[in-house]
Amino acid sequence: MLTAIVRNVLRHPWLVLVAGLLLLAYGALTVAQARYDVFPEFVPPQATVQTEAPGLAPEQVEALITRPLEAAINGTNGVTSVRSESVQGLSVINVVFADGSDPFRTRQVLAESLAEAVPRLPASAAAPVLSPLTSSTMDLLKIGFVAPAMDPMALRDLVQWQVRTRLLATPGVARAIVFGGHERRLEVRVRPAALVARGISLADLTSAVQAAATVRGGGFAETPSQRIIIASGAPGLSAADLARAPLALAAGAPVRIGDVADVVEAATPKSGDALVMGHPGVLLALSSQYGANTLDTTLAVEKALAELAPSLKAQGITVYPRLHRPANFIEAALGGIERDLAIGAAMIGLVLLLFLRNVRVALIIFLAIPLSLLAALIVLNGLGQTVNTMTLGGLAVALGVVIDDAIVDVENIVRRLHASADNADPIAVIAAASIEVRAP
Repeated sequence: MLTAIVRNVLRHPWLVLVAGLLLLAYGALTVAQARYDVFPEFVPPQATVQTEAPGLAPEQVEALITRPLEAAINGTNGVTSVRSESVQGLSVINVVFADGSDPFRTRQVLAESLAEAVPRLPASAAAPVLSPLTSSTMDLLKIGFVAPAMDPMALRDLVQWQVRTRLLATPGVARAIVFGGHERRLEVRVRPAALVARGISLADLTSAVQAAATVRGGGFAETPSQRIIIASGAPGLSAADLARAPLALAAGAPVRIGDVADVVEAATPKSGDALVMGHPGVLLALSSQYGANTLDTTLAVEKALAELAPSLKAQGITVYPRLHRPANFIEAALGGIERDLAIGAAMIGLVLLLFLRNVRVALIIFLAIPLSLLAALIVLNGLGQTVNTMTLGGLAVALGVVIDDAIVDVENIVRRLHASADNADPIAVIAAASIEVRAP
């Protein structure tokens, strides 16, 4: 077969030249559009189901939440294994999808199964949250924020509601998790003596707080000329607003929540914290979407963060944008293969010019290197594989094989042409010389 290929190539040289140019153009387009990642997808697609149940013990979480959800998940098509963990107030279920299945379709079926299981959960439990599909390495970028002069609660609010929402809008970002700082919440600190004095139970106070914190539609009022919308309250409830909310009537006088309890803004009890460069701060951990281009997504996130940098700096916030940046591995691998190509081409050109003294021979071997590498990348992209540090490392090692093959073939052709008679057919000599070294 190799013999037939060599002879057909020599019979139609212009077709080979056109095919080579087309391969170069298509290969360059493939490299520009290929998906770059740190590592290949070495684990099957998976998702996590988290359900919060404040106040429940681990045994209760296991019996009332984890087991019903596992029963619903196990029957889902495309799910191969389910692993769970039940801790105080939280159920975490890891779902692994089958190899070769469509992860997006399987995740949709999983979401439908979870929706059917929600009515069987306790009333105190929140709705199950299904995590987005992420890549095998998951980590995209970790960003640190430090502001010694700013209140930790204010710093977390700024990162949570301004920076995080802006970065989540970047294509390729699956999720952004905030660590550190103080998470803001409203606390109702009951004064038991005040409750007893007014004959109000704790259940009454709980119902009043829930009613005050819930925004309900007020409907509208019709007039002869217009319809007036009635707003029952603002979505953002402050501590003062909650303290003024009505609770009950005692001796004909209204009792408000602030009369029997202290309503304050306080920090949520911590289950973790963050230190940024040795200082208390806020850490924002970004994860990439399944199948996203890690390099392009990282650059897009950094561009969005650069737009926010002047505003953050004006508020005295120091940003550490590259605490952990997996794209560095990709850039290092790309730089390494570029360096190998440059050094290899220079050494090959020098050796060939010194020993063969033929510019056309050097040019042929030069073209063999990018054509071979681009052909390999086209095949990888067609198989759905990513361009990652492992494939780039393999291509760098393969340069030696590609160069050696081209040198052996061309050198044997040149030697045979010099040794042939003047009346010999050069096409036949080239074919015989190339076929001679095909096996080795």
